[in-house]
Amino acid sequence: MAAVEPGLGVALLKCSHYSRSCRLQAPCCGNFYICRLCHDDMENHQMDRFKVTQVQCAKCETIQQVKKTCEKCKTVFGEYYCDICHLFDVDKKQYHCPPCGICRIGPKDDFFHCVKCNLCLATHLRGNHKCVENVSRQNCSVCMEDIHTSRIGAHVLTCGHLLHKAYRCPLCMQSAVDMTKYWEELDLEIAQTAMPSDYQNMIVKIMCNDCQLHSTTPFHVLGLKCSGCGSYNTAQDGGPISAEGEQ
Repeated sequence: MAAVEPGLGVALLKCSHYSRSCRLQAPCCGNFYICRLCHDDMENHQMDRFKVTQVQCAKCETIQQVKKTCEKCKTVFGEYYCDICHLFDVDKKQYHCPPCGICRIGPKDDFFHCVKCNLCLATHLRGNHKCVENVSRQNCSVCMEDIHTSRIGAHVLTCGHLLHKAYRCPLCMQSAVDMTKYWEELDLEIAQTAMPSDYQNMIVKIMCNDCQLHSTTPFHVLGLKCSGCGSYNTAQDGGPISAEGEQ
């Protein structure tokens, strides 16, 4: 869906992953998607972000060579743009890490690239963690998703191995580490990503896996926040999404 971001005056395309003013043409199938993750969810194959050559402007719909600004209407496709990863998004202090080969959420000064671990880590871990060679080139042992390219941050264990920050105990589903900072980052991302008007007054019943509270919360594709403890480690508690004020 497309929405108009206040102050920008351009059609800002939003999905649960990114906000930008263009669609990417998948080099594999020729279809247009807001992002490669949306493509991978809908198609039976994966899109190579590095091979993208064409984008479609969300405002004038001109198909053109991939670049930061529309060649016809001058719409800026993303506050942040990487001409290597072909990543467009709102400004989250992103930076491209050449050794990692992909873009990371910054600020850049808050991270360093550990050559042995082959991963960007928080600066407070410089000289203060156990290195495991190429530790990020593996799947999270809890959720089995790739760690290196994941949009979810990784938690460095004392043994040197990595697990996703957002991981939960596989038995009780409670968060296994202090997630306060991650929840705060998610608060900020949700505040910057407005839902389309049809969903702005929608609420949903949820159950919190961390404090066990049953409550209602505003619906958002990025996460459902517990009104009790502030955790996003929640699950929809039955029933459809309903308009605020309805029973």
